[in-house]
Amino acid sequence: VAADPAEALDAHGGASAMEYKYDGARIQLHRDGDRVAIWSRRMTDVTRSLPDIVAIALRDLSGAPLILDGEVVALDATGRPLPFQELMRRFRRVRGVEEAAGALPLTLHLFDCLMAAGRSYLDEPYARRWEALERVTGGRWLAERAMVTRAEDGAALMARALAEGHEGLMAKDPRSTYEPGGRGKRWLKLKAALTVDCVIVAADRGSGRRVGWLSNYHLAVRDGDGWAEVGKTFKGLTDREFGEMTERLRALATGDDGYTVRVRPEVVVEVDYNEIQRSPTYPSGFALRFARIARIRPDKVPGQATTLEELRGLYERQFATKGRLAPTSE
Repeated sequence: VAADPAEALDAHGGASAMEYKYDGARIQLHRDGDRVAIWSRRMTDVTRSLPDIVAIALRDLSGAPLILDGEVVALDATGRPLPFQELMRRFRRVRGVEEAAGALPLTLHLFDCLMAAGRSYLDEPYARRWEALERVTGGRWLAERAMVTRAEDGAALMARALAEGHEGLMAKDPRSTYEPGGRGKRWLKLKAALTVDCVIVAADRGSGRRVGWLSNYHLAVRDGDGWAEVGKTFKGLTDREFGEMTERLRALATGDDGYTVRVRPEVVVEVDYNEIQRSPTYPSGFALRFARIARIRPDKVPGQATTLEELRGLYERQFATKGRLAPTSE
């Protein structure tokens, strides 16, 4: 992650390819003749769930055999991106696929070329992979991008991406080769900071390298005189902080079932999140997607934590840029 376009430019030697960062589902698209296969980030075959993306591949992509990286995004009736939660309802569907494709259309944004015309581009620099991508797509279905050399141009692109309902930007070093599963400073995320102040109300015992620590924290916001849980996270703290937090929470323990320790709601943490989702899991009705502790807030008391009403307002404000599904009649 980079703080801003200037930091990304500095990391990339003064020139960076900056692309929209879409709030979608990552895919890898394979085509060999008339055969198309689409794989999810977790290497699940999702081809049958995405007939509209298969149609795009057969109609608009050339230069097979090819392998491309991209993102699929769900759209509302006006063409604005829908929240990730809505996309997943379509992405995982195995029944009624054709009907769902009509009701919830997807769009495709391609951003990398691993193979074209049977030739591997894994060891080619990003700039050449993008050239290959332009050839096989004919310039269609590409991620919005710009080659940036000035921080102010990157900031303007970032503002446009956010205004259109996307997450921010990816900044990519034009000299970088493709590294499966790795990014380092070659690919940097540029995102708007989204944070809320939560209170830890419980913690699960850690496993693996976190054995001995209370390290999966149950997060809650204020709900009147009580607390409404909105998610869990084990991300964001250093090993030293995990140890210190474990001792602090043990001193606040009010119950222990052998796995989860309930604690008095006294520890306030600032939490980064990607999106607020509706959730049937938590009585609050909401969940923080990709929650991560940004910092511990010893300067704040629990009464200063975010309220459920404030969280509801943040959820609604997402739709100032996100699309919204039209209500369906039962």
